[in-house]
Amino acid sequence: MEPNPKIKVALVDDHKLFRKGMVELVNNFSGYGVIWEANNGRELTQKFTTEEAPDIVLLDINMPEMDGYETAAWLKQHHPKVMVLTLSMYDHEEAIIKMLRAGAKGHILKDADPQELQTALQALVKKGFYYSELVSGTLLNSLNRDPENNKKAAALVKLNDRESEFLKLACTEFTYKEIADKMCLAPRTIDGYREALFEKLQVKSRIGLVLYAIKTGHVVIN
Repeated sequence: MEPNPKIKVALVDDHKLFRKGMVELVNNFSGYGVIWEANNGRELTQKFTTEEAPDIVLLDINMPEMDGYETAAWLKQHHPKVMVLTLSMYDHEEAIIKMLRAGAKGHILKDADPQELQTALQALVKKGFYYSELVSGTLLNSLNRDPENNKKAAALVKLNDRESEFLKLACTEFTYKEIADKMCLAPRTIDGYREALFEKLQVKSRIGLVLYAIKTGHVVIN
């Protein structure tokens, strides 16, 4: 481990063997070093009381005592400058959306190539986010732009009431089938709304819909 790593990393995961391997991997990346390890979010929060904060937290989702969702939300509230990169086996949209709403800046799978992890860390440092092919970097980056420009962008795309309702529900943890039930529509109709909005908003995934909704004020994250 570098005594004074340029980019300080904390690793939070309850699987010790995996964590030890990750520590060695990150420490081998030039300019990065793991300064903390924790079994869960509770352990991580306690470290902030006595030690210097890391720049990046590599955060598992499924952990005992305090899971990734709670931990990301805590970091967003108490240490908003600390960037969270989710490191998980979960690749379904609902989990990624929930972590995004909690404040995560990126998401990669645990079985990803080491090169992708290095790329993700570099992206966090340079751009402040990393979402691979899941979302457009341009769209995510626009979340940090002038709110007035976001309002103008929203004005260029007219959504009817049902499309707006669907967009807001798409920003929750509901599955598409559950959204269909909420809107009293057939699943096939919901599929039609989804594809229509993909085309209208120029996005390729549900994550893209969420980012558009946040950017344009259809959904507000507290």
